[in-house]
Amino acid sequence: MITCYIGVGSNLGDRQYYINTAIRKIMMLIGTRVRKISRIIESFPQGGPVQGPYLNGVIEIETELNPYQLLQELHKIESSLGRVRVVKNGPRTIDLDILTYGDLCINEEALCIPHPRILEREFVLGPLGEIAPEVVRKLQAKSKKVARSVRKPPRRGQSHHVTRKSIKRKTKRAKRLQRKKR
Repeated sequence: MITCYIGVGSNLGDRQYYINTAIRKIMMLIGTRVRKISRIIESFPQGGPVQGPYLNGVIEIETELNPYQLLQELHKIESSLGRVRVVKNGPRTIDLDILTYGDLCINEEALCIPHPRILEREFVLGPLGEIAPEVVRKLQAKSKKVARSVRKPPRRGQSHHVTRKSIKRKTKRAKRLQRKKR
């Protein structure tokens, strides 16, 4: 099983109800279990149209789903709770974001892991730091390393392109490493 962190947020209707229901639905996903739940905090929206405040939190899960399957399941949960994607960064009944998926890095249009704005958002860092401070430190260190490497182009024969095949390979490798740790 791979350890993942999921950001949860809501700013429409009964915000706490939507968050609690989303977490219960995540608990029912096959091959997935919720390990930790952060406290829920209130925050103001960042970007997008004028809208009400959010409730935000982070959950730690272990899953056998690959990142694409997990994303698909989270989108199904969002839809079942009335999430409609009309305006970018607009108000929503529920927002479920994959923040991290083990140590995997994906940079595709449909899926970016770690979440591209994770280090810019206190409403994510606070709850994530509460349940997994080592993950926050690791992300901050990785961010500094990436900033230094941006100045250098990839070496000959190297590529930053990520494919589904490489993700499956890395997912299997991450699962093996986690099994060895136990």
